[in-house]
Amino acid sequence: MTTKKKYYLFFLIGLILFSSDIYAQKTQEPVNRILFVFDASQSMLGRWQSGRKIDIAKQLLTNITDSLKDVKNLEIALRVYGHQRSFPPQDCDDTKLEINFLPSEIFADRIKGKLSMIKAKGTTPIARSLEEAASDFPKENSRNIVILITDGKEECGMDPCAVSRLFAKKGIILKPFVIGIGLDQSWKKNLDCVGTFFDATNERDFANILNVVISHVVDNTTTQVNLLDSLGNPTETNIPLTFYDDFTDIVKYNFVHTMNHMGNPDTMIIDPVLKYRVVAHTIPPVESEVITIQPGEHTIIPLITPQGKLKIILNTKKDYQFIVRKAGENNTINVQNINKEQNYITGLYDIELLTLPRQYFKDVRINQNQLTKLQLPSTGLANVLLPANGYGGVYLNDGDKLEEIYKFNGESNQYKLTLLPGKYTVIYRAKSSKKYIYSNEKSFTIKSGKSQLIKIY
Repeated sequence: MTTKKKYYLFFLIGLILFSSDIYAQKTQEPVNRILFVFDASQSMLGRWQSGRKIDIAKQLLTNITDSLKDVKNLEIALRVYGHQRSFPPQDCDDTKLEINFLPSEIFADRIKGKLSMIKAKGTTPIARSLEEAASDFPKENSRNIVILITDGKEECGMDPCAVSRLFAKKGIILKPFVIGIGLDQSWKKNLDCVGTFFDATNERDFANILNVVISHVVDNTTTQVNLLDSLGNPTETNIPLTFYDDFTDIVKYNFVHTMNHMGNPDTMIIDPVLKYRVVAHTIPPVESEVITIQPGEHTIIPLITPQGKLKIILNTKKDYQFIVRKAGENNTINVQNINKEQNYITGLYDIELLTLPRQYFKDVRINQNQLTKLQLPSTGLANVLLPANGYGGVYLNDGDKLEEIYKFNGESNQYKLTLLPGKYTVIYRAKSSKKYIYSNEKSFTIKSGKSQLIKIY
């Protein structure tokens, strides 16, 4: 092998290795990051079940983080509020990131010692703490999740709902926990706007809720979308799907539906933390109700999407289009080319064909797995020759009624118009003529596939 060939071979090998490394970086799963925001305000000294609320919460939080030691690709942090200064006086800046993000096994070893040093004594700056929490996360790609543990309401006059909007812009998922001892409904509503609200009324509830939320973060979760035909069978496919975060209305996933090699709807892996709305981009679109995904389980999402095909056949050289609307409605749902097939959800539609003249079809029915065809007669060609530039137009002559289908703009004396078969009338006055008596008109008939010269004298 020549030296030149050796260099070329080494270059190719290096390029392949470099490309593989880049691909691996791009396809690497994002880091899961959990930030616990922990209430250490004075109210957490209250009795609850077997002891004080803060002691129970500390122990359960320690237990849950200890169980996460062996979870890969997980980092955890701890922010605490209400623990630095006693109330009164009120200090609404009493919030601190006590443990920055660490791998789960290191965090689990440190949190017990940190929690043992924390004393409940201050006020409840919930919104302020959440606002600070939005800046606690590193900027690189990750699943950022905040878990708020509190027994109280906002005491510092800020709006937790406004903070939730800040979180949404930063791509942070907020899942508040509320230890619900003594909480009235108005307090719960103040926190419900932030994210999904969990109400723990006893120690067992609190432990279960912690486990449920954590499982949302670490468990693999799959789903499939069944696109159902008119018989309720999942036979429809090849339709683009969009998953929206129901809380923020942000697009989370875009897929094109497919069937696997067994002929079943394909399985997709999605984040179970969120609630979703799924839109199938059929014509018209079909949207699901709000979908709650169970972590670690396979969720089936049914969408009723029976489809048939529509085609308008017209022998012409012009590439006409037609407007499709749901029967009796004004909104356009699609613009389709003639002589092309297109899928639609089964039902009744109104059609407006953009020919000269325009053609209208009412209550056109599209059935499951059937092709609905509308056949129009071939067009003809009208070559309208005027003695000079002028005004007027071409009109469909429908008995005693004239319908304008083309207007002369005064800038030309010749018009080549592709028209559907029918009777027409030209009305014309030269641009230079200033009296109505110089108006002219001429009637003519267009036949399929025929050309006709219409001269106005």
